[in-house]
Amino acid sequence: MAEGRLAVVAVGGNSLITSNTQRSVPDQFDAAAVSMRYVADMVEAGWRVVLTHGNGPQVGFILRRSELALHELHPVPMDYAVADTQGAIGYMFQKALLNEFSARGMQRAVATVVTQVRVDEDDAAFTDPAKPIGSFMDEATARKREAELGWRVREDSGRGWRWVVPSPMPREIIELASIRVLSQSGCLVVACGGGGIPVVRRTGGKLRGVEAVIDKDHVSALLAEQLGADLFLISTAVPQVLVNFNKPDQRALARVTLAEVQALNDQGHFAKGSMQPKIVAMMHYLENGGEAGLITDPENIGRALAGETGTHFVVR
Repeated sequence: MAEGRLAVVAVGGNSLITSNTQRSVPDQFDAAAVSMRYVADMVEAGWRVVLTHGNGPQVGFILRRSELALHELHPVPMDYAVADTQGAIGYMFQKALLNEFSARGMQRAVATVVTQVRVDEDDAAFTDPAKPIGSFMDEATARKREAELGWRVREDSGRGWRWVVPSPMPREIIELASIRVLSQSGCLVVACGGGGIPVVRRTGGKLRGVEAVIDKDHVSALLAEQLGADLFLISTAVPQVLVNFNKPDQRALARVTLAEVQALNDQGHFAKGSMQPKIVAMMHYLENGGEAGLITDPENIGRALAGETGTHFVVR
C-alpha cells in the first residue's frame, strides 16, 4: 500500500480557459500543464493525490458543436458530453503530469477513471436548472440562444451570461472502489471529472444517464469524505477567500472554523455562481467527518500547504 497523506484536489474547468482568445485544445493543454506542475509539487512533497476537475466550458463547446451540426449528425446527449470531457481533460492531465514527472526524474503512474455518479431522479434541480456551463456571453447573444435553442440562460456573478442546466446533488460514486484501489497502489488518479457522469438507478439496479451536470465541488467533497482524505483542496482563481468583497472592509480569510464559515455563508458573503458552491461543498465535507480543507489558487498551493496563504478550513 502506498504511503503518504491523501489529498483530493479539485481543479476548475475554467482554469483551462485563460482568456477569450485562448480557448483552443492546444491552449487548454498549455494551461493544464501549468496547473499540473503544482500538483506534481504536492506529489514530490509526499502527498498522494486524487485529482478532480470541472468541465463547464468544455461541455458547452461539445454541445454547441452538436447543435451546429444537427443538419448532418445526431445530437450528443449531456451524459455522453460529460464522458467525452472526462476522457479529454483526463488525457491532458495525464500527459502533463507524466511529462512533469519525467522532467523531475520521478517514477509515478497516472490513470483517469471514467466515473459515473448516481443522482436522485426526483431531485428538485431537474425543475430549476441553475448550473452554468459553456462560455460566457453578452445578454443579447444569450437571449438569442434562449429563443432559438430553448436554452435557460442566467447572468453569472457579474461575469456575463451563460447557459444553465440541472445540477442535482451527488449521492453515490459508482466507481469508488476502483478509485480507492488505484490510489492505494500509489497511482495518481483523475476521477469524477466534471462532477461525474450523472446517472440514476432504475428497476433491477440498471443505470441510466440523465441530462444534467453535477457540481464538481460537491462530488469532490463526497469523494474526499468517502476516501477518508487527509485534505480536501479546491484550486480556484484566488489565493484566499474574501468576505465583504469590493467593500472598504474587505478582508481575506486565513483560517476559519465550520461554525464561522456557516455564519458567513448565512450572511450572504459568497456569490452563488462563484464562491458559494465551493464554500457549501467544504461545509459538507467538514460536517461529514472531513478534517482539513483548503481553498487557494494553483500557483500558491505550495505556500498554502506551508501555512503562508490560502484559506484553511477546520471543524473547530
